[in-house]
Order: sequence, then C-alpha cells, then structure tokens
Amino acid sequence: MKVEQILQSKGTDVFAVRDTDTIAGAVSVLIDKNIGAVMVKDAKGKVVGILSERDVVRRLGKAGADTLNLRASDCMTPDPITCSPEDLLEEIMTQMTSKRIRHLPVVNSGKLVGVVSIGDVVKRKIEQAEQEAQALREYISS
Repeated sequence: MKVEQILQSKGTDVFAVRDTDTIAGAVSVLIDKNIGAVMVKDAKGKVVGILSERDVVRRLGKAGADTLNLRASDCMTPDPITCSPEDLLEEIMTQMTSKRIRHLPVVNSGKLVGVVSIGDVVKRKIEQAEQEAQALREYISS
C-alpha cells in the first residue's frame, strides 16, 4: 500500500497556523480539529515547520504556562521530514518508528498534499492483516 491510498481514504485536509500565531492559538486548532499536529506557515504561505502536541508538551515542561504566549515558530520542528504519495506504507512506518515521528507531511512536486499520522499507518496495517487473515480462512475452507 502507498501513502496516496491512505490519503484517498482519510482525505487531504491539512490544518495550519502562522509562524507568528501563539501556542495558545495553535493548541486551539489542535483541539478544535481533533488532530495531533499542525503545519506552520510563514507570511507567504510557505511551510516552515510542524507543531505537534509533543512539541508543546516539551516546551511546557521547560517554560511552564508562559509557553502559551510564545509563537508557533518558537516551539515548532523546523524543516520536517516528509514523504511522497508514492512511498510505501512499510517505508514510512520504518521511518516514523526509527525517528520517533508521529506525523509526516506528504509532499508531491514540492507541494504539500496531506499529512499522515502513525495512527493512519497502524490502521492500514491492521486492515491489511485482517484482509490477509480472511483470504487465508477462505482458502483453507475451500
């Protein structure tokens, strides 16, 4: 299975905040959209980073409640690792596990076309395993 198949089923919505938005504002987007990360864009709309729940929690651990007044650019992960719609599920799963990444922006020809999470990947792996098990049951019973 390829990343593009995940995007086809989950959708290609990408939520973003500006690099000058506060962490409090970014957290509101995370909560409102029920997501674990947002893309961070500059004034020209260029993606400059990704801000995840983990980024916020790490900063909260260091700076406490003052973190909520910082800018998204102060807490984000700059230049995030990305994947392509053509990448295989196994490849991105290995990458996410080895680099301890929960969200991968999907880029096609230099354009952001979606985001996949570790949850998306695990869900598809479970679906694949269930399909294989069903195929084996049908094969054995025939």
